[in-house]
Parts: sequence; structure tokens; C-alpha cells
Amino acid sequence: MKPMIDNLPKFYDTHLHSCFSFDSEADPEDEIRKAKAIGLTGMCFTDHNDFDYKQPDDSAAFALDFDKYINALTDIRKNHAGDFEILIGLEQGLTMPAAGRIDNYDPEKKLDFIIGSTHVVDSLDPYYPEFWEDHDAYSGVRRYYENIYDCVNAIKNFDVYGHLDYITRYLPKQYKDLSHDELTPLDLVCEILKKLIYDGKGIEINTAGWRKGNHSNPSVLILREYKRLGGEIITTGSDAHCCAHIGDQIKKAHSVLSECGFKYACVFKKRKPEFYNL
Repeated sequence: MKPMIDNLPKFYDTHLHSCFSFDSEADPEDEIRKAKAIGLTGMCFTDHNDFDYKQPDDSAAFALDFDKYINALTDIRKNHAGDFEILIGLEQGLTMPAAGRIDNYDPEKKLDFIIGSTHVVDSLDPYYPEFWEDHDAYSGVRRYYENIYDCVNAIKNFDVYGHLDYITRYLPKQYKDLSHDELTPLDLVCEILKKLIYDGKGIEINTAGWRKGNHSNPSVLILREYKRLGGEIITTGSDAHCCAHIGDQIKKAHSVLSECGFKYACVFKKRKPEFYNL
């Protein structure tokens, strides 16, 4: 069944963080003002929740106070009702040890959207140099995708997979000249994409990759494979953690998606995708 498609031009930022995330101090009202000023159609807050996330010093991080988050953003949304579209979502860190808790998260279905992301590989975030002490570029990247493969086969409570090649943002300097496409285990990536498509889930194009490197997350290679395999559900997000990056390069993301053969993107409302033309 083909999706209903809105033909009006739209620009959504559906991956962004505010002061409710451990790694952001941004005021949601300031972010809304920025989104309005640059002409976004709407935005979706997706603050972090990662169960049992540990920093290298073993201190905890990224535990979201869900009730406080929902209550505050619900009030903010009411204050802007009728003049700007505000959605409430979550970026859920996916790990196998937390699979049961993740699938039972938000039982009252208060969220519009859940991004599932892999931030942790075997209990350590590749953001930290400590991860690379036991991995070279090839083994580290493959192990990251093995973790994703396990998660997509075990966890169902998410809508799109976030920044699918996240790990390439944080390759140590000695590996920065290696080709992203060469490092990508395409056989494994395609199995992940097939499973997402079979389960009716999507991916996002995350523009932070252009700020942090030289390609979107995921790369054009992966976007093209997703399209070739029949993927249709795709969202756009800046991964902003401050006002300056709200809506960053969303129009460029539309162009890249068009070049990859996509005709539309989508936004999730009450956990259901709504499609619109690029």
C-alpha cells in the first residue's frame, strides 16, 4: 500500500537535543525561535535516553527524566499551538542488555517518535579514545555493525535507526584518510537494512556528519543501498545540541535524498509516518 503524500514543500528537523539531554544546555524555547526564524515547517525534540550508559570513568550519563521531559515539552507545545508544529520524541540508545526495558518504554504512548541509535559497542562509546585501544578501524567498524544487527533483530520499539554509520564520525586521526566506503561492511549493512524494511522501520539522514566530517550519516553509499532494497521511510535531522545547529543543512539533505532516488521523506506523529514530497 502506497503512502499518502503531502505535495506541499516542507522542512522538518526531527533529530535535535535540548537541556533535557545530558550533553546539551539548549533552552527549548530558544531552539523553537531559531526553527521559526529559518522557516522550518516543524521540529521534533529527541532527547537522549541510554540505559546503563557509562563513561570511561564509570560515571553514568544519558538517563532521561521521562516525566519531567514530557510534562515540560507538552506545556511548551500548548503555548505554540496553532503557530508552529512541535513534536515530542526520543533518541533511545539501543543495546542488547537493555532490550526488554527498551521494548517496554513509554507504554502509554506519549511520544510521537523514537529514534533508535547505537552509541555503545560492547559497553563503550566509540566517541572515546578508549574504544580504539582494542580495535583498528576495520575491526571497530565491523563490531559496531554487528551490535546494530543484533539490536534490529531483538528490539522493536523504535521508528527509524539514527545516524547509521555514527562510528565513522569518531575514527582516530590515523584512520581519517581511509575511505568510508572501503571501511563499510556492506554485506552486513544490507542485512541490517533488509531487516529494518521488513519490520516497517526506516532510517534517517543526519546532517551532523557534514559538520563533523565529509558525509551525511549515513553516507550516500548506504542511502543508495537502502533505496535499492526498497526502503521508503526516511526522516531528516540536524542532531543539533545547540540553537546554532537547528535545521542545519536540511535543504541539502533533501537534495542528496533526491539524487539517491528518493521522492519523499516523512515525519512521525503519534508513532505513524506522514510522507511529504522532497
